[in-house]
Amino acid sequence: MSAATGAVRGRRRPAAGSRGPAPARVVRLPRGFALRYTGRTALATAVLLVGCAVVWTVTVFTGTYRIDAAHVADVLFAGGGSATDRFIVVGQRLPRVCAALLVGAALGLSGALFQSLSRNPLGSPDVIGFTTGSTSGALVVILAGGGSAGIGIGVGAGSVLGGLGTAVAVYVFTAARGVSGNRLVLAGIAVGAMLASVNDYLLTRADLESAESAKAWTFGSLNAVSWPQVVPLALALPVLAVAALALGRPLRLMEMGDDTAGALGVSVPRVRVVGLLLGVALAGAAIAVAGPIGFLALAAPQLARRITRSPGAPVGAAMVTGALLLATADLLAQRLLAPFQIPVGLVTGALGGVYLLWLLSRERRSGRPG
Repeated sequence: MSAATGAVRGRRRPAAGSRGPAPARVVRLPRGFALRYTGRTALATAVLLVGCAVVWTVTVFTGTYRIDAAHVADVLFAGGGSATDRFIVVGQRLPRVCAALLVGAALGLSGALFQSLSRNPLGSPDVIGFTTGSTSGALVVILAGGGSAGIGIGVGAGSVLGGLGTAVAVYVFTAARGVSGNRLVLAGIAVGAMLASVNDYLLTRADLESAESAKAWTFGSLNAVSWPQVVPLALALPVLAVAALALGRPLRLMEMGDDTAGALGVSVPRVRVVGLLLGVALAGAAIAVAGPIGFLALAAPQLARRITRSPGAPVGAAMVTGALLLATADLLAQRLLAPFQIPVGLVTGALGGVYLLWLLSRERRSGRPG
């Protein structure tokens, strides 16, 4: 065979028996956008979606209050059942599991954006201070409302504004000498530490009832979630997810460095600002529903990357991984000490500790980061 037949458009054909990178498939979208994925990514995402469906089914069809599966199906698909059955299934179980899936997806996507922008696996909103800033904004609203964590839109607006204010502060601190990944992480940690002190101060200045209510909210919980809290996130998440998918290619190029991305035609400052705004909006919307949930935005993109064997944090797989993690953690929070329920933020925090210990043990065995 001649050398010319061994290459196609300048790319050499892999030798027999070698395992080159999996070819990416491309789906053309309107307005010139394209969605790229590999067969492994599609398969892994499908398996994760099946896992989400299984957790959804177990959560809706089982619980402390026993309802026959036939009665649950009657409530869901025929609108039948007693008033109590409808309240338990439609008013409690269904919004809770939907909130867990949506919040987990939002946090997984937010973490993927921040880790791509910072080129650092620690670049998640809970590590670099944006979650703390969103918590500050929400706490102001909760305490101003007398400790009611269910003020819905007010808490959501305060959460998003607090996160945006934190993002502006971090960006200002890092912009003078260039917004690099390490500077972004360090500035975020510093701002987050200061805001954590502000949050503690706000709690000490509130009356006892308001402080107790607000403190319980900061643990992160889905115990009292209802449809008025779920619907805004359900409407916002698809819009934010489509915008994040549109940034997929520029973000992958920026992971190779700002200079390289700029040489390939990426408007680095614009993509960075848009990515930061999207990540903060996703984290703020999630916190407005469930309170601050630790570990999830940090681990979901990394787990998705390992599952799909992707060189970066895959956006779609990170969303589904986050949804499955939080839905599973909330199921554990409901059932471990039933009829008592644990705030899901405590469960994800414990899982986060186990995850980090696993990474450390893997690094020790392999002699390199996991």
